[in-house]
Amino acid sequence: MPASRLYRVAVLVLQGAKPLDVGIPAQVFTTRASMPYEVRVCGASPGLVTGGDGLSYHVAHGLEALEWATIVFVPGYRFPDRDDPPQDVVNALIAAHERGARLAAISTGAFALAATGLLDGKRATTHWHYTRALAAKHPQVRVDENVLFVDEGSVLTSAGAASGIDLCLHILRGDLGVAASNHAARRLVAAPYRSGGQAQYVPRSVPELLGERFAATREWALLRLGEPLTLERLAQHAAVSPRTFSRRFVDDTGYTPMQWVMRARIDMARELLERSERSVEQIAADVGLGTGANLRRHFQRILDTTPREYRRTFTRGE
Repeated sequence: MPASRLYRVAVLVLQGAKPLDVGIPAQVFTTRASMPYEVRVCGASPGLVTGGDGLSYHVAHGLEALEWATIVFVPGYRFPDRDDPPQDVVNALIAAHERGARLAAISTGAFALAATGLLDGKRATTHWHYTRALAAKHPQVRVDENVLFVDEGSVLTSAGAASGIDLCLHILRGDLGVAASNHAARRLVAAPYRSGGQAQYVPRSVPELLGERFAATREWALLRLGEPLTLERLAQHAAVSPRTFSRRFVDDTGYTPMQWVMRARIDMARELLERSERSVEQIAADVGLGTGANLRRHFQRILDTTPREYRRTFTRGE
């Protein structure tokens, strides 16, 4: 990981803030020696902020924290479709973005970002219960109700609270690499990575036993990425037909089975590039891609970079 950069995280607590939404970025990016993040929790002004669900927050910082931050999180809050945040909050978010800070909303925090105009013409999401309200209140935002999170570069949005974890891990992956993100996921006892394109909820009923069986198959496959993994072999392990497995797998993960296998292999290659001195050819064999040329081709297609350039950015010694 880059050794010289410190990421400054501000968590902006608005009136009616939801406890879990506030806690997620504070927990994922909590200040510790092993992580190059410093976290400050702030409000429109220092002091007591009345939250949702019977909780309140005593914040040490006001909007000056947004001048300091390189990443600003806006947790979800109650009744976002009624009123916009105070104008000084909106102005501070716009100014932070103009200075180059990334703005990230969890759940209904997307309404605050939409109030700045920075989501106009961009894709965004929020909790499924509020997607229609967001589209109605801010018609210039391209609201997508069928995803866990949306990354538009300098502005990011996520759905309900659990997908806030996915968004934070996604940001961590981009900043520090797969190994650091997976370590954080283990610390949180969370799934290492869920596709942002995965549906917020599946309207069709997926039998519980089938879902558990597919989770076991994914774990089984992750331990065998260096082996040949075909749709038929995965379906056989799950004890369903290839057609059923493929259809249900997309519902579970947002990817086809073989897309998921390829991305798992690329993730494993990324971690080996970050933490080992093995050659590209050795890593290609380790992750089941056979040759260095094959690894380079898929690496370029999925990540738009080469293994060599990636290793330069994320090296074990940095």
